[in-house]
Amino acid sequence: MAERMLIGAGAGYSGDRIDAPIAVVRDLRASGEKAAIIFETLGERTLALAQLRRRENPNLGYEPKLKALLTPVLKDCVDAKIAIIGNFGAGNPPAAAKLIAELASELGTPARIGVVTGDDMLGPDGIEVLRAATDDLPDSKLLVSANAYLGAAPIVEALGEGADIVVTGRVADPSLTLAPLIHAFGWAYDDWHRLGQGTMAGHLLECGAQVTGGYFADPGFKDVPQPENIGYPIAAIERSGQFIIGKAQGGGLVDRRTVAEQLLYEVHDPAAYLTPDVAADISNAAIVELGHDRVRVDGITGHRRPDTLKVTVCYDGGFIAEGEISYYGPNALARARLAADIVKKRSPKDIRIRCDIIGVLSVLADDDGRAFDDPDQWPAEPSSDVRLRVAFAGNDTALVERGLQEVEALYCAGPAAGGGIRLSLRPRIAATSCFVPRDAVKAKVEIMEARRA
Repeated sequence: MAERMLIGAGAGYSGDRIDAPIAVVRDLRASGEKAAIIFETLGERTLALAQLRRRENPNLGYEPKLKALLTPVLKDCVDAKIAIIGNFGAGNPPAAAKLIAELASELGTPARIGVVTGDDMLGPDGIEVLRAATDDLPDSKLLVSANAYLGAAPIVEALGEGADIVVTGRVADPSLTLAPLIHAFGWAYDDWHRLGQGTMAGHLLECGAQVTGGYFADPGFKDVPQPENIGYPIAAIERSGQFIIGKAQGGGLVDRRTVAEQLLYEVHDPAAYLTPDVAADISNAAIVELGHDRVRVDGITGHRRPDTLKVTVCYDGGFIAEGEISYYGPNALARARLAADIVKKRSPKDIRIRCDIIGVLSVLADDDGRAFDDPDQWPAEPSSDVRLRVAFAGNDTALVERGLQEVEALYCAGPAAGGGIRLSLRPRIAATSCFVPRDAVKAKVEIMEARRA
């Protein structure tokens, strides 16, 4: 059995750089060590959109960039026995596996593809479980998706059946990393200490370049070398669970700051970061810089896993429309605020309206408009170049469109010197979450063979 394993991140979200996996796989191959690469491309919104695509075409519903991501690295990974593990199956893991099998055949690379399903709870039995778990479940006709966060176990099962590639839908992000560690080291499912360590190694990898300088740079304060060529992260994890975060060759950096920011990312309780596999505990974590873009994280442990699984439910939220217009020159800010006031007074009252001045007051959670109407929130010095954004939300598309018409009318009926109007209208997806008993979710693993064409 291996005493150490390397795991690299090939993607941190849907829309990530498609060339990033190439350098990661190159460095994993060069190491000669047991290795895997993970692709984390799924979020609540992207999964709901995938389910909508699957409704329109039953052959779709997986990560749109899947083929582009895997084409440069699939053959090298299979040949070098580098496991590929990704939640790029999104709303349709079997269709994603079929595409991967076809790609493998085109590349002349026989492969075994593990397909993990069971997270989708939109069937009648699943909806019944959800209704028992929450009073806030919308009418079933409005539901777009309902997916439980699976853990590492079904991925471990697929790897145990010889899968070279494992395709999942909704699993917890760190489970993509934890699974190959359990498989390689034979960790027990109640070894909470090691599971906690492996989970937080996965947490550091799951957002790709965020731990190697991406989403970090602030020129003059936090400078990042060659940000146009960031090397994505590679973790070296010991059988003991101890791990070091490094990166593939290229730009970027790994230091105490980048690791600390990602370690705390989305963690509400440092002593109990809840996942399907373990409640990870970083309350006594210590970050140790080793130099040369290598950082060790000590002091992580874990506690018994939760008895429930989280389910994210996405549903039809009506429509959202956005209208924008720019104002320039002296008193531009006052003219933009006047334009917002005109639109609010003339728009239908049965829709929600939010106004923002981009670059001045636009990053607050201000859907009810309180910050916009609070004079203390505005800067003392007026800006000479501003852009007004007005958003409308409602279930009646005609009313939402009526609001957009008022933005467009600002060209001739609004304050002076406005221009550059842009209008958009799209369906809106709303989301809620609940917890269901663990035994109400049944994961399933199937193996698909890809043969040489």
